[in-house]
Formats: sequence, C-alpha cells, structure tokens
Amino acid sequence: MTKEYDYLIVGAGLYGSAFAYKANRMGKKCLVIDKRPHTGGNIFCETVVDIRVHTYGPHIFHTSNKQVWDFVNTLVGFNHFILSPIANYK
Repeated sequence: MTKEYDYLIVGAGLYGSAFAYKANRMGKKCLVIDKRPHTGGNIFCETVVDIRVHTYGPHIFHTSNKQVWDFVNTLVGFNHFILSPIANYK
C-alpha cells in the first residue's frame, strides 16, 4: 500500500494554507480540506462590482516578527492601512 499524502490538513485558513505551502516546498504531499468552497478561511475576500468585500468581516494582519512579515509578503500584497479609531464621549 502506498501513501498518497504526508499530511491531511483540515481547514484552509491562514494556518492550514501556510502549513500546506511550507510542507509542499519541503517535498511533502498535502491534502487540504475545508467545509467552505474557497481557501483563506475568515480572511477570504471577494470582488463585487469592482469592490473588495471582506466576506466574513474586516481583517487586519499585523505582526512584529520580521520573519513572519517577510514570509507573508512573498505570498500576497498588502494594502496600506492605519487603524485610527475615534470615539466621542458625551
């Protein structure tokens, strides 16, 4: 009996997708399954009439780890965004 996959990854969100990508780069064969018909998990976006829609709500990626930041920037582009909440009290 031959092994078809080295890893079964349940969930195609950030962790599952990143793990599958890195494992594949190391020569491992991965099967990624998800209950949703798309990758990205809760950070999935879709385009509706030329507008990017955050399907499951807004998401902001931030890290102070340079190695993590460098890695994710090899995979995707980021929009410049600064969170500036404003509150009015009384």
